[in-house]
Amino acid sequence: MHCASAPTFAKSCPATPMTSSPPYNSNRPSSIFLLNPYPSQTSPILSPTSTLFSLGNTYMPIRPSSLLAQTRLCFQPLDLHTRTHWSKMAAAPPPKRPIKILMLHGYTQSGPLFQAKTGALRKTLQKAFPAGIELVYPTAPIRLTPADESWLAGTSRDAAADGSGGAENQEQELDAWAWWKRKSLGDQGGYVYDGIEGCFEALASVLRKSGPFDGVVGFSQGGAVAAMLASVLEPRRREAFEKKIESGGMPFPAAFIPTADTVSAIHPPLKFAVVYSGFLPQGASPYAAFYDPKIQTPVLHFLGSQDVVVEEKRSLALVEACEKSGERYVVYHPGGHFLPSTQKASVNALVGFIKEVLWEGEAKGEDEGVEGMDVPF
Repeated sequence: MHCASAPTFAKSCPATPMTSSPPYNSNRPSSIFLLNPYPSQTSPILSPTSTLFSLGNTYMPIRPSSLLAQTRLCFQPLDLHTRTHWSKMAAAPPPKRPIKILMLHGYTQSGPLFQAKTGALRKTLQKAFPAGIELVYPTAPIRLTPADESWLAGTSRDAAADGSGGAENQEQELDAWAWWKRKSLGDQGGYVYDGIEGCFEALASVLRKSGPFDGVVGFSQGGAVAAMLASVLEPRRREAFEKKIESGGMPFPAAFIPTADTVSAIHPPLKFAVVYSGFLPQGASPYAAFYDPKIQTPVLHFLGSQDVVVEEKRSLALVEACEKSGERYVVYHPGGHFLPSTQKASVNALVGFIKEVLWEGEAKGEDEGVEGMDVPF
């Protein structure tokens, strides 16, 4: 399987189920494309140069190393579907027109801070898309106080992503922002996302003023928002929300409902979404309509193999909630809770994914430059 000049691939045979993990694929055909998160480690199964392999219909790992160690997978070299898919992704030409991407920061960050942190990625994307690329970095609507950042002092790791704060007696303002804050329901159990309506009002404003966009990229809480935004812009999603209201679901975001001034949809469906360290709301949730039916927008998921902020099972739950033509895209990078903007393999996966999605749209006659989209701006 070793190959020094190109990625090598493998297909899993039926695996011995891990009793500690539920089945990931729900017995449906699915292709999971994974970057090897441990390229520096020699493995009897995957060589150090292996960068991409397919797990097919098997169980997802608690960590990729756990999967290889505990599920007794056997591998067959060079799965044709995976090899062909990667070749298509790598060979896809860049679009001949400028593209525009919405960039959503994480909890406690801001648009300018996220822009600074992704400077290297921005330069790489500018080279990869010579016709032009514009990245728009809005700031979330909720300004945080030191109390909201109490998780930094050692409270639950979920707070770092979901946005639950501490005591409310510290009102000093910080240059730290959130798309929502997680609010416990106390004795009722569970929680809600306080401010999520304002989140979508802010997003609608950005779409009107700075859009239209080809796709969205989000990190952590912004990654969760990116998936929600892709969902809410899909056709017939409003009907899904209406069906969930009787069982306690949130209403369809009012800012995305057409009015007399916006007789058509606020924005066309996104062509793609990219989620770094994203997650799904936990437990019985009023936000189920975002994910049922599954998100059909092509979504690329990045997970840090050493991420201790967002639980892997929550990120994988979001992966499970996204499905386009039976395929899901997952990249494990060998790091923690951050956006790997300088890791060549991860950046190549991002560039290849965007090129492939836009190229397929052009081939089907569905692609249209953002300047030509029929939207009420």
